[in-house]
Amino acid sequence: MSQVNSVLLYPKGGKPSIITNDWQVWHGDGAELSNLDQTQKVLVPFSWWLANGQADAKHADSIVAKRIAAQTIGVWFAADEDILKHAEVIKVGKSMWPLVGADFPVFRDGRSFSTAALLRERFAWSGEIRAIGDVLIDQLILGARSGFDSFALRADQNTDVALKQFTLFTVTTQNSWRDRRSQISSQLSNQQTGAL
Repeated sequence: MSQVNSVLLYPKGGKPSIITNDWQVWHGDGAELSNLDQTQKVLVPFSWWLANGQADAKHADSIVAKRIAAQTIGVWFAADEDILKHAEVIKVGKSMWPLVGADFPVFRDGRSFSTAALLRERFAWSGEIRAIGDVLIDQLILGARSGFDSFALRADQNTDVALKQFTLFTVTTQNSWRDRRSQISSQLSNQQTGAL
């Protein structure tokens, strides 16, 4: 089980801030979910959810069902997880999981950017998506554009520097789930319209 003490929260339409992290990332490593403090918010591996969680969720007296009711359980996706294969499970999960995570096993592995983008675009995910694992400041801008709205930064990252990342660039050239359209494109459109 791992927990970062604070996370960078950057909600759509809001400003970035550092908040206390109240979610633990459980790896299914030795400890049973039943042995964890039941009030502690926990992200379980999506693979564990497929094997155990979704069946347990159907039994009202199960630990999973109680955690769903208390909003203390979410899932995290491994970088190699094919979430499109499990569309129905994820659609049902939208009503159960207040938070999902996408893991960066190493900094140079960017597959979780696609996970966040798919969750936002194909699954219309409106809940929080958190970047977990080997998350560095360098990933924040792309992560925010891809669909992440919170980041559990690696312990050696400077949070003051992290907060400043979102104001580094004033012009964007791609659309994102945050609906920030390209200023260059709108300027060109205005110039072309005026030229006609």
